[in-house]
Amino acid sequence: MASTQFQMDVAETRSPKSGATVPAAYEHPWIVRAAHWISAICLFVLLASGLRIFRAFPSFGPKVDQQNFLDVPKGLTIGGWLGGALQWHFTFMWIFIGTGVIYLGYQLFSGHYKQVLFTPKDIPGVWPMARHYFLFGPKPPVTEAYNPLQKLAYTSAVGFGILSVLTGLVLYKPVQFSLLAAMMGGFHLTRIWHTVAMLGFLAFIPGHLIMVAIHGWDNFYSMMIGWKRDPEYLRR
Repeated sequence: MASTQFQMDVAETRSPKSGATVPAAYEHPWIVRAAHWISAICLFVLLASGLRIFRAFPSFGPKVDQQNFLDVPKGLTIGGWLGGALQWHFTFMWIFIGTGVIYLGYQLFSGHYKQVLFTPKDIPGVWPMARHYFLFGPKPPVTEAYNPLQKLAYTSAVGFGILSVLTGLVLYKPVQFSLLAAMMGGFHLTRIWHTVAMLGFLAFIPGHLIMVAIHGWDNFYSMMIGWKRDPEYLRR
């Protein structure tokens, strides 16, 4: 059996198909599960309300001789109008920040981050997994709870979250966070970075859902109860 980077609780359960006893691993502590689902709700609200805010000035250039960058359909937004969208956005912004602080704090102090952190040693494994997921290539051996492509996706998502928070604070309070704005190249460039973070999440979400679908019900169910039945890395 291959060892994982983070020592997880392991138990035994029965397979619903064969009735045989199979191993189970406690992959997702309750803090991780709660942060996952709360963050998912927050992201939905923040993205939809953020697109409504963007509709008020859909350009990254000057307001004079404005050329719209993108015409976002109203059906993809929430808030109804600019003021309503801002209220939705600022409310869930703080929930998102609080959840993120708790999640990162737990990951660091528990050592659980070792499961999901993308490191240089994971680089060679990214393409084989991408080929398996998207081009129906052979499946690489599974030796850890998260494969290299999953680690890259989840580590990137954390990076997008940090970028969205820092840039969002500048857009929220540009005077109070003027030093941070200057470090990011000014208010207008900060707005671009904030949009980059949004696009990062929009790219992450479909890929994440594809990975969940490919890995099957046990993988999804483990994010509900914490335990994963018969993970491949425990068979080795």
